[in-house]
Amino acid sequence: MATSAAAPAAGVPAGSLPSPVLALDIGGTKLAAGVVDANGVVHSFAVEPTRAQEGPDVALPRLFELGRRVVAESGVDWPAIEAVGIGCGGPLDAARGVLIAPPHLPGWRDVPINDLAAHAFERPVTLENDATAAAAGEHRWGAGAGVRHMVYLTISTGVGGGVVIDGSLYRGASGNGGELGHVTVDWRGRRCRGCGRLGCLEAYVSGTSIAERAHEAGLPYATSKDVAAAAHEGEPAARALWDETVEALTCGLISIVDLFEPELVVLGGGVTGSGALLLDPVRAGVRRGAMRPAGEAVDVVLSPFGDRVGVLGAAAIVYDRATGDVPGHG
Repeated sequence: MATSAAAPAAGVPAGSLPSPVLALDIGGTKLAAGVVDANGVVHSFAVEPTRAQEGPDVALPRLFELGRRVVAESGVDWPAIEAVGIGCGGPLDAARGVLIAPPHLPGWRDVPINDLAAHAFERPVTLENDATAAAAGEHRWGAGAGVRHMVYLTISTGVGGGVVIDGSLYRGASGNGGELGHVTVDWRGRRCRGCGRLGCLEAYVSGTSIAERAHEAGLPYATSKDVAAAAHEGEPAARALWDETVEALTCGLISIVDLFEPELVVLGGGVTGSGALLLDPVRAGVRRGAMRPAGEAVDVVLSPFGDRVGVLGAAAIVYDRATGDVPGHG
């Protein structure tokens, strides 16, 4: 399988090592910012609600102010911040630095995020799909360090993915490959809020979907965290809903493991805060269900980065670009 020729936006010139960088993460639920150095150390970190319905004209100035705040809190002088990395869900055009139409940000169409951020910070900017960036962060500093074949899956407001093949990120023909949340697990199933098709993995395992299914069942749980807590306590209806979530995630990952035969699957995002309640049955199910030898060889682990995975990923893409070590781009 060949890697893509689509390059990330021309941020920091190859051969120049920025140290440290400002990293921004644009999620459907939260905005995050951090100052990250070349060793993956996060010097400061902050989050606030996205309030995506306000639109980019309101939300992005808040994001940029959040970025200024974390730099001030980091102890790093502004002149030492040489570049900015941004992670956001796709579809996006990383080469032009434009958010095309991310489903988790309704109404954010054709937003020239790189130009806006470059104007705000007077620094070069690199944009990447958030889950692809997170895969780069895991591969550079996290659970996947040193691994040649790895899949990263973020399970949060939506579900995104990133794939490392033979040590390089796979991006696809236009840079938006790795949309693993839209693997079909039930072709007559629930409608996916993200893409509109039926039965996507995202329609069953995202935090949004778990909360929706709880509401549809008449359960008194407002969030996926509430469902997980009740399932942990053994509440039967919550346990049944959680078991369905685990089954759907296991089903999707079996297909992904059979397709890519990775050494490692790393799970991140808010839903993975449930820990062993999610990980243990999913790991066992994937090992049991995936074809040999893939199922016997793969491990499934949780990201060690917690809610900082997005900013670490955005920073990793900048360092990859700066050192000329841009996975999948020669």
